[in-house]
Amino acid sequence: MSSITIDPPVTEGTTLRCAVRSTPDLERFVGDEFIADYDVPIDDVPDGVLSIPVLAQVCPVAWANGADVYVDSVDATFARALEDVKASLLSMYDFLEGGTLYSRRTPDLAGAVGRPDAGGTDSALLFTGGVDSTCSYVAHRETEPMLVSIRGWTITPEPYDDEKWGDLRTRVSTFADERGLETAFLESNMLSFLDHPMLLAHYSRYVDGGWYSSVGHGLGLLGLCAPLTYVRGIDDLYVAATHWEGIDLEWGSRPDIDDFVRWGSTRCHHDAYELTRQERIDLIADYVREEAPNLQLQTCNARMDGNCGVCEKCYRTAVGLRLAGLEPPAHGYPFTDEDYHDLRQSFERGRWVLGYDELYMWEDIRERVAETEPQSPAERTFFAWLETADLEDLVDGSGPPLSHRVLRTGARHTPNAVYNTLYPAWARTKSELKRVRQ
Repeated sequence: MSSITIDPPVTEGTTLRCAVRSTPDLERFVGDEFIADYDVPIDDVPDGVLSIPVLAQVCPVAWANGADVYVDSVDATFARALEDVKASLLSMYDFLEGGTLYSRRTPDLAGAVGRPDAGGTDSALLFTGGVDSTCSYVAHRETEPMLVSIRGWTITPEPYDDEKWGDLRTRVSTFADERGLETAFLESNMLSFLDHPMLLAHYSRYVDGGWYSSVGHGLGLLGLCAPLTYVRGIDDLYVAATHWEGIDLEWGSRPDIDDFVRWGSTRCHHDAYELTRQERIDLIADYVREEAPNLQLQTCNARMDGNCGVCEKCYRTAVGLRLAGLEPPAHGYPFTDEDYHDLRQSFERGRWVLGYDELYMWEDIRERVAETEPQSPAERTFFAWLETADLEDLVDGSGPPLSHRVLRTGARHTPNAVYNTLYPAWARTKSELKRVRQ
């Protein structure tokens, strides 16, 4: 029977380590040690909470293989939450098989707080400074949420991402200091601990995008925060929605996943799902006019120390700001009327690989364009084009590059012993190439 066994967690100051053992058929998916580092001491956090971060990463992998998971101790509330999340994921994906969680102890930690004198806020928000998380801050700013930023997914633990992580920390810290907010910075090998290329090799045909984005990141990112919320006495943990009502994409962070995640006295919330992306920008625009005229957003796909201004996401955000009555250059986007021509050409020449996420977001913009009076001839020309453009034709359906498809096909049929020898060399080469390109 396929299984994953999680050894009792070990803590040292701010660091959590957890050894993981798998049956041979799952060794190619899951590493042997999970590591997470918090910026608060976690030595006094009970094992039932310390096991949550690693369970949040491995359980979806187990469910994809019909495997059982064994753990010494887990909070009773989180154990029930996993059943709810599993049901949602199984209803979303036919390839998931399920599995059972077995725990020797399931303490009820509701009401337990690591530091009775923790003080401060009782809410927290996963925060990057982009449109979605900034909208959630604006919506909940009266609660003065602690801003939580995570290194381990889009910013990897690899040395070549040190500068990006430093840029993110600086930006979030500045935003928090200006508003008198607390911050928390978490680092983990949560994604490298999972063998993402191998997961893609097996399951990319079933998901639209990566394994973590399509299956694991709602449960994974929220679960990673459990020791922090215990120590800091956090009752409400918010994660900003990417999509909105009416978009039924298979995605790892949705209300029917995130709203089920809970442990102890902490409840997680998939936030602002009732607002489209343009409506979120509208909310931010109101906040800018009322309280924060110099607010800077960071959404760029290419850099972390500002916005490049020429990637699809920068253009999309800049147009959204224009539609909300703001001038993009005042908020981090070097966008002028001349850029409308380049934006249209980028679409028509296939410069970007767009997914259904971007399709829905540009359709959202197009709906607002129909209600908006252009402010210049260039804007009028672009709006006229956008209203008639076949956006679906701009969505890429070609799949991954051939080299990646060959790797995935080979990986699915490679014995573990051979794969474990060859893949690390390929991964090191890929990492080195990425570092050089940067």
